[in-house]
Amino acid sequence: MLIHPWDAATDDTEWRHWLTIHDFGQLAVNGLPGEPPHVQPLHFTYDAGRGEHGEVVTHLARPHPIWPALETSPLVLLSVVDDHAFIPGPWQAAPGTPPEHGTATSFYAAVQLRCRAQVVDDPAAKADLLNRQLAHFQPEGGSARVAVGEVPYGRMLAGIRGLRLDVVDVRAKFKFAGHRPAGTQERIAAGLERRGGPGDRAARDQLRRRSGV
Repeated sequence: MLIHPWDAATDDTEWRHWLTIHDFGQLAVNGLPGEPPHVQPLHFTYDAGRGEHGEVVTHLARPHPIWPALETSPLVLLSVVDDHAFIPGPWQAAPGTPPEHGTATSFYAAVQLRCRAQVVDDPAAKADLLNRQLAHFQPEGGSARVAVGEVPYGRMLAGIRGLRLDVVDVRAKFKFAGHRPAGTQERIAAGLERRGGPGDRAARDQLRRRSGV
């Protein structure tokens, strides 16, 4: 992923906070020799307080075909992309130039976590992992706590395998016209607000947050 200086995260706090809100991504795992990579969409929980760059926890079904490849090559990439919107060329035209000379582009936020994966099969460790996920996704409660041998989830633990992903490197990009003049940024923000399509509000908010327009 190419990251220009004006698209880079301002600091680790920016991408760490973004991951606490954007918790659905794609896990890419190297395939076995002669096979393409496995790419699995999934929900995950990011914990910034564990390890130098944080830890991700998730789980998948035990029959999943990803396991042999993951155990052969535990270095994986978790890719998260959101807040995306198409920006028409005229919105980006430089001051004093015809609108039709503007160049269209895409806005998006993206964080790529390079991780070393650890498969979790111990029932108690899996229960702990699932409780961490429930605490994130259902903080209001509404589900029983996962415990080995206890209803309703204890008997289901055998059907899954847990994943701990130790984050070893991070690439974060927030592509929201950071190198454009303030007047152009204001024009883009107004265009996004006026258009109001899927993703436009999130992209507009990112533009305003990073540029201050």
